[in-house]
Amino acid sequence: SRFAYISVELLLSMKVARVVILTIFGVSEAFFGSKVRFEVKPRRSSTKESMKMADLTLDGLVGDLKDLVKTKECGPILVRLSWHDAGVFKDGEGGCPNAVMRFTDAGEGTFGANAGLPDVALGLLEPITKKYADAGFISNADLWTLAANVAIEEMGGPKIKTRFGRSDAKDSSESVESQVGRLPDGDKGADHLRDIFYPKGFDDKAIVALSGAHTIGSCHKDRSGFDGPWTEAPLKFDNSYFVEMINKKYQAETLDNGNPQFRDADSNTIMLISDLALLEDEKFKPIAEKYAEDQSVFFDDFVTAWVKLQENGVEGSLRDEL
Repeated sequence: SRFAYISVELLLSMKVARVVILTIFGVSEAFFGSKVRFEVKPRRSSTKESMKMADLTLDGLVGDLKDLVKTKECGPILVRLSWHDAGVFKDGEGGCPNAVMRFTDAGEGTFGANAGLPDVALGLLEPITKKYADAGFISNADLWTLAANVAIEEMGGPKIKTRFGRSDAKDSSESVESQVGRLPDGDKGADHLRDIFYPKGFDDKAIVALSGAHTIGSCHKDRSGFDGPWTEAPLKFDNSYFVEMINKKYQAETLDNGNPQFRDADSNTIMLISDLALLEDEKFKPIAEKYAEDQSVFFDDFVTAWVKLQENGVEGSLRDEL
């Protein structure tokens, strides 16, 4: 019968295999009397992974980011993460948003200006990173960009369209060589701001608009070296930064680490030298005053400058859809 034929064929195959083992490996007949257990491990199924990827959506990611911002009140540090990832760009000298701060053995992950970002910011993002970026749904660089934009809107700021296509750095060697000349220092004035932002393609209006991001968040001595919030509502994105800067009276102070700053005694809010430079410089001042008077103008100019900051160095590789 058919089954008898198969059984005979199987026995012959086993006999041939026995002879091969005896010949090639030089084992004795006793080898076949021992108990040998063969285990065939199933190949990892890609179907399950594909189904898991199919469950991930941009709407779901945005929703998870909104929940993170609400529950952890971490909007400001997510904005700073995107700012410092993209802000290292310098025309003719490279730098781009590539999430290289993931690596802390060298490079941007070790810059003093980025203190708190590789540990605190990425720690807060970790569950979302594992769910979406580690699964290949989105790059880390795009995730950081989107997280900042979601945070800005969630805190009351303007809606910002995110484009996608940024590539992640493979290791710390893809960092820029130094923060010097690329990221602004809080203890320097108007000339320094122009030295930093002009090579990125920004004009005076854009510099003032981007400075308006200080309407959220606080300084921490263990990170920036300064101490205190800029505004009385550091989790609200509006034009309070300009309004308060113009209307409050700030007194100079020196922190115990030697860093100079200014503080309003009544509200305990602060301004840095680089902030008050916006009122001291004759070209910056009218722009800051306009933003204090009209929040919608500030929002419009901020979005234009902010999107440029996030896209510097990668413009040609971006797309509207994820």
